[in-house]
Amino acid sequence: MFPKALPTRKRRRTEVASVGGRDEVKFRDVTLFLVEKRMGKSRRNFLSNLARSKGFCLDDALSADVTHVVSEGNAAQELWSWLEEQGFREMQDKHVLHISWFTESMSAGRPVPPEIRHYIQNPAVDQRSRTNPSAKPESALSPYACQRRTTMDNHNKIFTDALEVLAENLELGGNQGPSLAFRRAASVLKSLPAALRHLQETQHLPCLGEHSRAIIEEIFEYGSSSRVEEILNDERYRTMKLFSSVFGVGPKTSESWFCRGLRSFEQVLSEPSVRLNRMQTAGFLFYEDISKPVSRTEASALKIIVEEAVISVNPSATVSITGGFRRGKEFGHDVDFIIKTPEAGQEDVILTAVIERFKSQNILLYSDFQESTFDLRQLPTHCFEAMDHYSKCFLIIKLKREQETDARAGRDWRAVRVDLVAPPLERFAYALLGWTGSTLFERDLRRFARLERGKLLDNHTLYDKATNTFLPANTEEDIFAHLGLEYIEPWQRNA
Repeated sequence: MFPKALPTRKRRRTEVASVGGRDEVKFRDVTLFLVEKRMGKSRRNFLSNLARSKGFCLDDALSADVTHVVSEGNAAQELWSWLEEQGFREMQDKHVLHISWFTESMSAGRPVPPEIRHYIQNPAVDQRSRTNPSAKPESALSPYACQRRTTMDNHNKIFTDALEVLAENLELGGNQGPSLAFRRAASVLKSLPAALRHLQETQHLPCLGEHSRAIIEEIFEYGSSSRVEEILNDERYRTMKLFSSVFGVGPKTSESWFCRGLRSFEQVLSEPSVRLNRMQTAGFLFYEDISKPVSRTEASALKIIVEEAVISVNPSATVSITGGFRRGKEFGHDVDFIIKTPEAGQEDVILTAVIERFKSQNILLYSDFQESTFDLRQLPTHCFEAMDHYSKCFLIIKLKREQETDARAGRDWRAVRVDLVAPPLERFAYALLGWTGSTLFERDLRRFARLERGKLLDNHTLYDKATNTFLPANTEEDIFAHLGLEYIEPWQRNA
């Protein structure tokens, strides 16, 4: 429950002009109150300072002067019960709004007019009708994955699995555009709070084209999709999927092998014309191990190994797990770590030292180290697919088995894929955001930045095209604030 009544004393409006270092108030008719519960004290302070710096007036107490109450993550019933306990009543000049209104206002540099989607409705009153009686029903979901909260709880797996098979088949064939359309449709369904009950419920959902709806309709009617079943039984699809499951083998190589008439690993390895590179050789050598999912328990054990190696090289460095495990997944195909070094320049040498440490421990099975090519003069990039320019290494290391021994191989360890990246300190927040994913979440975040905010975002920086400036960020929250977006927790980015 919310804390007891805060003081409701009236206080003088914040000074109109900057006095003694105070920020100038530009919008006299708007007084904000940020609800601390769920938001947290530190985030509330950060957002308060941001608002004041842009000329907004804030009240630390829920006084009679407050015109706009802003809440984040609170249930409507609980929030309104607390507001009414404080004496706050619905009036034409009083607004109870979702944090999205605040972030959009910060991005615009002025109070944007509240829309239906911004209001937190009082369960006892239909605020939407009061605000705009003629409003037509509209989708509550954004077409951008970065504005939707998508957890691991997928209530529409029967549909999303089918759409993702279609997307993967197109992707393996190099048809990125249609593939992305199916992935976006699947992403929307993953974000729904409940399972679809009938096709009509998809009518107002964004990103669902006629092809996706046709698949959903067929599954509703027959329990499966004939088109999907056809793909799953297609020799080309199954062979391409098999070959691309090998570490170091991409769609183009898979296509080349398939066109040569190769259909199995045995045929690939016995074909004289096939020349494997180092990565592919390691991929086949350790395929049985690295093709198996890595558990969260194993990921935690790997984090200890990586941390010990990093700290032995640089005691002030820290290690953060990224990728699917940071988003709450229980299993993954590899484990990604980002290393934070507080001293400038240390990011350029720490990975090679960690690799040498693994060699001395006799746990390194494969390594591919890529030196940093980071150069601010080459940024920003317009290409989403471009790999970032930080120091990074792709490894296969031995992970000791706690209980199980591979009797056939005569060993008590399994091979596991590990990726390490070491960005400069001032780029850490951008690298952490990019390496956390999911891929579609990141793609839509960059698309939103470009189309809705006139900015360019990648794993290195956020560039404002209007002012020709790079925007600094110490945390992921700073990046979301720059974009005027509500902060989405990592476990809610499983788009």
